[in-house]
Amino acid sequence: MNNLLLETVRGYLRTEADPGDLARSPVPGLTVIRSNSVGELAYAVSRPLACLVVQGAKQVTTGAQTFAFSAGQSLIVTADVPIVSQVTRASPGEPYLSLVLDLDRTVVAELCVEMRATCDAAAVSPVQVGETDAEVADGACRLMRLLDHPGAVPILHAPVMRELHYWLLTGRHGGAIRRLGWPESYAGRVARAVAVLRSEFRRPLRMRRLAEAAGMSASSFHHHFREATSLSPLQFQKQLRLIEARRLMMSESASASAAAFAVGYESAPQFTREYRRMFGAPPAREVDEAKSWIRAAA
Repeated sequence: MNNLLLETVRGYLRTEADPGDLARSPVPGLTVIRSNSVGELAYAVSRPLACLVVQGAKQVTTGAQTFAFSAGQSLIVTADVPIVSQVTRASPGEPYLSLVLDLDRTVVAELCVEMRATCDAAAVSPVQVGETDAEVADGACRLMRLLDHPGAVPILHAPVMRELHYWLLTGRHGGAIRRLGWPESYAGRVARAVAVLRSEFRRPLRMRRLAEAAGMSASSFHHHFREATSLSPLQFQKQLRLIEARRLMMSESASASAAAFAVGYESAPQFTREYRRMFGAPPAREVDEAKSWIRAAA
């Protein structure tokens, strides 16, 4: 791994990390993460992103696939997919450190046009792991060093982010990333439906509404949605609801019933069943265990 990038990330986190070891930078789409210990399982529906690990190791599971990656490697996510992640190597002396770059569909589309790149119609895994290309690491380092000059950030961050997108597009995962830039590709159409689901997940699921947003028939939409995300639309909505309910109970001390109704459930027993199925324990017990683990690790 680029030693200068490692030192730059360490320096930034020493002053900017919040109590949760997360630093949301002033650069839109850039987050810096630190973990001093092996973590608990974290559940999320990921957006398209590139995660560059500069120290330590992590593991991510989506569907039946598990990916392990460490310093010098990157995780690339090219669709909205459910993931379960866990830091697997970290210590106070050598914490897990990573940079997360949101992939911008607009920038990808613009670059694809300028590069005259074509979109491969073949299905590819929306989650991939590989060595971090030297050009990507160098661009990330310059982006991090830009944070030392707050006045320069609003002027210079966009060209550097654009360059990073270029190197990602021309790198080993470029074929998968190019699919993000084609709004009429199946991936682009599914993304429009996912945006509706993310904003309206508390409401009853209307398959016709989602299929119309994607510009597909109901049967075609269901097939391509599952191909892109590994879930049916109903399963995707359930995961969004359950993850948000868990956040409400963990971060805002909401009761299980209050969290269930807040995310759109009409039946507390149904919520408990589905929560247990996803997280392995009933809501109250799972949240208590997670909070106890966090207190012990602090």
